[in-house]
Amino acid sequence: MSEAHPYSSDVAFTPAVKAIQARKGSRETYAQVEETRGWRSEIDENLAAFLAETNSFYLATASADGQPYIQHRGGPKGFIKILDRQTLAFADYAGNRQYITQGNLSENPKAYIFVMDYAHRRRVKLWGEAQVIEDDPALTRSLMPQGYRARGEQVILFKVAAWDTNCPQHIPQKLDAADVAAALAARDTRIAELEAELATLKGQSAPAT
Repeated sequence: MSEAHPYSSDVAFTPAVKAIQARKGSRETYAQVEETRGWRSEIDENLAAFLAETNSFYLATASADGQPYIQHRGGPKGFIKILDRQTLAFADYAGNRQYITQGNLSENPKAYIFVMDYAHRRRVKLWGEAQVIEDDPALTRSLMPQGYRARGEQVILFKVAAWDTNCPQHIPQKLDAADVAAALAARDTRIAELEAELATLKGQSAPAT
């Protein structure tokens, strides 16, 4: 961390935030977190494993005058790639051509990623800076999920400054439709197997005529 921001959580805990924490009684607790473990600033094995199972997240940016914007990004599991211990990358698919995210990043690189895992009631928050890479078609192709029906237009690189997790409180448990379909298919297959076994056993136990 820099001298101006000695703790990784300072990316979010600004002086104004800390003043409110002090007024509402939580500053001492967060000060202890800062001194002991703090927020993580590099991608570790736990975060890498979490992102490998992610098929959806939200990317927040803001214009130069601070107008926020949040856009959804999705794809098959594994579409977020880890380039090094501080860099994430993903192919940016062609869409509605509004380019609000790209416009914001052209004048304000600060960005934020919010990942929600409803099935396991987990969430991860990542602060950092992002940039759009338009002129590297080879990189775009390398980041496109194989067989995915989308056109990769460019690449977004995200440099992680800090990340943290949240407790599961108030997160409703929701299951992905594909996961539910797979579970139901496995159940139906097992039911069919058991019914076939039962029919065989009934046939074997039937009295001879």
